[in-house]
Amino acid sequence: MASRYADVYAGWKSDPQSFWSNAANAIDWFERPARAFDADAGIYGHWFAEGITNTCYNCLDRHVAAGRGEQIAFIYDSPVTGRVERISYASLLGDVAALAAVYRKLGVGKGDRIIIYMPMIPQAAVAMLAAARIGAVHSVVFGGFAANELAVRIDDCQAKLIVSASCGIEPGRTVAYKPLLDAALDIATHKPAHCLVFQREMAEAAMTEGRDLDFAAALAAAKQAGEEVGCTPVASTDPLYVLYTSGTTGQPKGVVRDNGGHMVALKWSMENFFGVQPGEVFWAASDIGWVVGHSYIVYGPLLNGSTSILFEGKPVGTPDPGTYWRIIAEHGVVVMFTAPTALRAIRKEDPEASHVRRYDLSKFRALFLAGERADPDTIQWAENALGVPVIDHWWQTETGWPVAGNPMGLGLLPVKYGSPAVPLPGYDVQILDDAGHPVGAGTLGNVVVKLPLPPGCLPTLWNADHRFRAAYLDEFPGYYKTADAGYLDEDGYIFIMARTDDIINVAGHRLSTGAMEEVCASHPDVAECAVIGIADDLKGQVPAGFLVINSNVSRETSEIEREVISLVRERIGPVAAFRLAICVKRLPKTRSGKILRATIQKIADRQPWKMPATIDDPVILDEITVALQGRGIGV
Repeated sequence: MASRYADVYAGWKSDPQSFWSNAANAIDWFERPARAFDADAGIYGHWFAEGITNTCYNCLDRHVAAGRGEQIAFIYDSPVTGRVERISYASLLGDVAALAAVYRKLGVGKGDRIIIYMPMIPQAAVAMLAAARIGAVHSVVFGGFAANELAVRIDDCQAKLIVSASCGIEPGRTVAYKPLLDAALDIATHKPAHCLVFQREMAEAAMTEGRDLDFAAALAAAKQAGEEVGCTPVASTDPLYVLYTSGTTGQPKGVVRDNGGHMVALKWSMENFFGVQPGEVFWAASDIGWVVGHSYIVYGPLLNGSTSILFEGKPVGTPDPGTYWRIIAEHGVVVMFTAPTALRAIRKEDPEASHVRRYDLSKFRALFLAGERADPDTIQWAENALGVPVIDHWWQTETGWPVAGNPMGLGLLPVKYGSPAVPLPGYDVQILDDAGHPVGAGTLGNVVVKLPLPPGCLPTLWNADHRFRAAYLDEFPGYYKTADAGYLDEDGYIFIMARTDDIINVAGHRLSTGAMEEVCASHPDVAECAVIGIADDLKGQVPAGFLVINSNVSRETSEIEREVISLVRERIGPVAAFRLAICVKRLPKTRSGKILRATIQKIADRQPWKMPATIDDPVILDEITVALQGRGIGV
């Protein structure tokens, strides 16, 4: 089938107002916006500024009203607990409307913030949708983050309510959430009035009288009493959620997502990019704590009237590397989305793809990959194993939906391994040098998007307009800075090569090396430190910390390294995958005192490098090389 991509992209570019106005017809509005874009509103303009709508209504109520209430909305598949549950649109709507009534009873209303700190269970999605129903703003915090990370988010968004669970389940272990929540509330300056806690039988939590309420009991009581609330009309530009982008121990960066533009973009992408129709089963194997979980576990599939998989497990070890293929076969998944890291883990355990052959994947049409760079070897292994297109694509927490990819819904384009293909409608992607000048095809530079950003992208950061401008807009006026480096080839395909800031990508999770340095430096024996991301076959990148010890310390350096690793695990969480700390005599610096992190990283990754012209003492790089080789790195 010939791809319609070129015509659709050209149509958007020639008349963006009409393109997005037409796309907005797929959403139900209480008051339809007269125009798509208002260039004079917000920081760079607002989408559908005059529209009044509600995200929960579009996800649930309209489908039930159209007679599709018995269709399955979520399939909860939890190999770590052995449970499978199918939840219809009508049943989901009943729970969401009742939980919204519980929220209201607790004094939560339009514009109030609710933090959701839960594992991958249906109650997490119910909590999100109930917030959207009453116009409250939810902020989901990934359960792997430690107490301090939760505390700074509570303080930043001034949460009125926290919805949590007693525990999360990992292969072979139970992770108690409630003690982390209690510790966070002790640390936080702002004190939410209430916590709704879903008790899981694997590890019930102790409750604090007067503050903590049982989630299941409160929901059951509301349903028994017939308490439910309708959808609160909200402005298209009102915030739906705030999602914090990295595990920073300083001031967190809260990406704001609006209601109207978000729905229009996600609905368009489900059909035109992923190629998924209403009623079909779609699976994003992620977590609700990340943007993928927001966009393509909860909101995108439900807006589209599709069935979404809620998976509580891992690609390997729950119980074997065939788990993904089992779920695709058992539940009739037509399209799946996961991270390259997951495929690398499966390939490591099952290089011959023998588990694939155990299952009937005849309904399966495509596998989409995003989260970090997808290496050609992994893509080709998956193509050979599965016999379907394996489609790399690229986007960010800030954009909320794909910037570039091979659009299956419009007809696939030729594949170029190493590239996430072409920009999608709405995104005018360009490559600029550091001075802001366009560069030619094949030339590496700063990947930017010409303003305005399309619907669905962040309008600003939470309570931080100035920081939004400084972080994303000021360096290249008229453009959004992605902080990625890459190039466009002669056919307009994008190649993303590296980050240009201090965010590293560990198994698809964006984490700040600066935050890790802050934790390392807090150890009393550490004088200074540097954290870099080094290449890892499984996770894409893993952090490595270089520690300079105070001169008066006589302890074994191995002991200090173990303590620093534990400290990072405690403060940022296991998600950081921080397992390598190396004590060194000194760090390489420029004459102005800037640590040469990029050079250390190239040495560790065995990449070509040149002696920096501004280095203070070149001998230090030899010392770093020896230290890395002592750990089997860079050899």
